[in-house]
Amino acid sequence: MKSIILLGLALTLGVTSVIAQERAENQRNPDSIRRVADSTVVEIDRNGEKKKVKIIFEYGKEEIDKRIKDSTGKDIVSGDSSQSDDDNDEGRVFAGITFARFDLGLTKLMDDGKLALTPENEFLEYRGWKSVNVGFDVLQMGYKFSNQFRILAAAGFDWTHIRLEKDIIMAEDTKPLAYMESSINYSKNRFSSSYLRIPLTFEFQTPADDNGNRIKLAVGPVMGILLQGSQKFKSDEEGKQKVKDGFNFAPVTYGGFARLGVGSFGVYTKYYFNDMFIDSPDQKGLKNLSFGLMLFF
Repeated sequence: MKSIILLGLALTLGVTSVIAQERAENQRNPDSIRRVADSTVVEIDRNGEKKKVKIIFEYGKEEIDKRIKDSTGKDIVSGDSSQSDDDNDEGRVFAGITFARFDLGLTKLMDDGKLALTPENEFLEYRGWKSVNVGFDVLQMGYKFSNQFRILAAAGFDWTHIRLEKDIIMAEDTKPLAYMESSINYSKNRFSSSYLRIPLTFEFQTPADDNGNRIKLAVGPVMGILLQGSQKFKSDEEGKQKVKDGFNFAPVTYGGFARLGVGSFGVYTKYYFNDMFIDSPDQKGLKNLSFGLMLFF
């Protein structure tokens, strides 16, 4: 969990640093022109009478979202300062490896549409600010219909970590979901599930402002395929322990999501329509809601 958060922060700082360096370089050297075509970047530097051509192959990025500006702040595409690269990408198919839509937020258990747990589910009482959702996409493909609308399908990973209040141990290989109370006082008792997430995104965006940023809205359905359930304990008596089991988590989840942001940053919310657990009548109607911040829109 900590490594995932650190990875996201490191990538964020790295991207921010690269953007700042590029802007500073453009200000120092207005004769530098940077053009983007698909996944290839061509840089042309005029140094007196000499011209240097540098070709950089960039993969794992969405080049269609980049803005190319000259020293006057106007877009440059094949000598035409009235259009951007995005305008020329209408009707374009894109696909590849990515690191995008990094979610970091809180998770809440909805019990029959309410945040308060019923007596049957009070054993799942949790610490609200330490129960989190983390996820990101690693593959994507889609079609850009216009400069304001595109559809894409993606695949990635999604974790839900519920920090339990009580010192309970979930029973393994049981139906329905069962637990037992422990005599050990756990300083950490985390009940988790991990899913392969497959969202289908309908994305809308406004024209770019003077800085090349756009307001983006993305909505759509999302499906999850269970990868693993686990419970992690930490105590003075036993140290750190981790148990892996299905714990009756639903093997397939389905729900909807919404994302709103500017540039590469935004907020998100996800809600799953089916129950979190199967073959557990007492947990019928218990669903998962998450919301928080998002990086790399």
